[in-house]
Amino acid sequence: MAKQTSLSPDYIFETSWEVCNRVGGIYAVLSTRAASMQAEHPDKVVFFGPDFGAHSDTWFREDKRVLKGWQSAITHQPSPISSIPIRVGRWDVPGKPIAVLLKFDALWPQKDAIYAWAWDKFQVQSHAAYGDYDESCLFGYAAGMVMESLFHYLTANAKAKANAKFCAHANEWQTAFSIFYLRDHCPEIATLFTTHATGIGRSIAGNGKPLYDYFEHYNGDQMAQELNMVSKHSVEKQAAHWADCFTTVSHITAKECKQLLDKEVDIETPNGFEPTFVPKGEEFDLKRAEARELLRRVAGEQLGGVVPKNALFVGISGRLEWKNKGIDVFAAALDRLAQKIYHSDQTEKEVVAFVMVPYLDRAPSRKGKVSAVFVPYYLDGNDPLFGKTYYDLLIGLDVTVFPSYYEPWGYTPLESCAFHVPTITTSLAGFGAWAACQKDQYGVVVINRNDSNFDEVADHIADDLLRFDRLSGEDKARARKEAAAIAGRADWKHFFKYYREAYDIALRKALKRVQDRNNPQMPELF
Repeated sequence: MAKQTSLSPDYIFETSWEVCNRVGGIYAVLSTRAASMQAEHPDKVVFFGPDFGAHSDTWFREDKRVLKGWQSAITHQPSPISSIPIRVGRWDVPGKPIAVLLKFDALWPQKDAIYAWAWDKFQVQSHAAYGDYDESCLFGYAAGMVMESLFHYLTANAKAKANAKFCAHANEWQTAFSIFYLRDHCPEIATLFTTHATGIGRSIAGNGKPLYDYFEHYNGDQMAQELNMVSKHSVEKQAAHWADCFTTVSHITAKECKQLLDKEVDIETPNGFEPTFVPKGEEFDLKRAEARELLRRVAGEQLGGVVPKNALFVGISGRLEWKNKGIDVFAAALDRLAQKIYHSDQTEKEVVAFVMVPYLDRAPSRKGKVSAVFVPYYLDGNDPLFGKTYYDLLIGLDVTVFPSYYEPWGYTPLESCAFHVPTITTSLAGFGAWAACQKDQYGVVVINRNDSNFDEVADHIADDLLRFDRLSGEDKARARKEAAAIAGRADWKHFFKYYREAYDIALRKALKRVQDRNNPQMPELF
């Protein structure tokens, strides 16, 4: 039997709360994937994000020439999106993809009507909404409206519309209303929905409940009631069921989706990395030396003394999720490391840990030879402590630690490897589980973690740091080389194939839907 030809989209519309809005890991996922998307679909990729004015302009470059005809049409002719201010330009990341930023304030008066529609059509329970639910859902709805407008502009004649292959990809529950809008108003567009972490899974873990020991006994709807997550869980669950293709980033989260959302994913789409972010050759060596000197100087200023040039620089970073990100076990590991060094009969080098966690504002501390410097800022180059970006500092570290309890993928250890910095992570991180299957494991230590082995993990980390500190120069170079090798296998050029499969799955379902609607008596094509 002949192999079926994969369907490829003519246009890809993708939306996230983090398009041109750097607030979390999804920004890294999308901004690094953009180059691969542009290479395969040049200027046929359009990202849709919220317009936060000057904040967005840090990464957005408005350009009236981009989609000029559409911009002119919606400006000078009455249309359903006339009340939604938009700006069109490019996202200032590798690949420079087209980006459309939009404001959704005009939809606030329609909020109740939109929620009634979502309940009637898709059983989304918005009645228990609170926090950021309203603005997220209204943004998603507005994004769907703008996508529909652009779709109709690009398929202005009947022939183009009949043969159109468009995919709309929504990331996380915050943009799920775009899925609902398009299914109801523009079913020709194939929809994809990616959950990067289930809301219920994250909430169970974050509330101190044992996620893994009792995993098979959890019911998502019941836990949503208990954890006051009814509306967010509802919108996420319904998007998973209504999208033409439902994806997530790792096998760990795929299990969550099946158990807590009652929906198996259609395909797993692991997160890759864009290597153009990493300096090469002499530039790499120069930036590493500059970073190390800056880290040493700032650490000395914070700790009130000179830090030796041969000190071991250890780093942890991420959101302020004390348990989920493993900050608690990292702190315990540093305390145990100090004790091990104190009782050691060897002369150990000084260890300085940089805790790069926004809003975790604590005074620096120094024990025997283990010190901690807290960096409570988003490292975007404008912080008062370093004035450098995260990548500018990451390159100067010797080793990183990301002992996550709840980590659907784990971009931070992947970034670390990409910058040739060996890392310690856990089996509960998607990246950790993936890296454990790779052959070059010298650059990545994956610690088995579960609900009940906190002390064991802390001891393991302390021992691994001590072991790394005692490695010969040759072995440290090998660890750095193998860390980079693992990152190389997670390059988007290797992982983008999963998105090709996802687009194919979505397009086939959408084409069948349109065919059934237009030719109800015709036999199935797929």
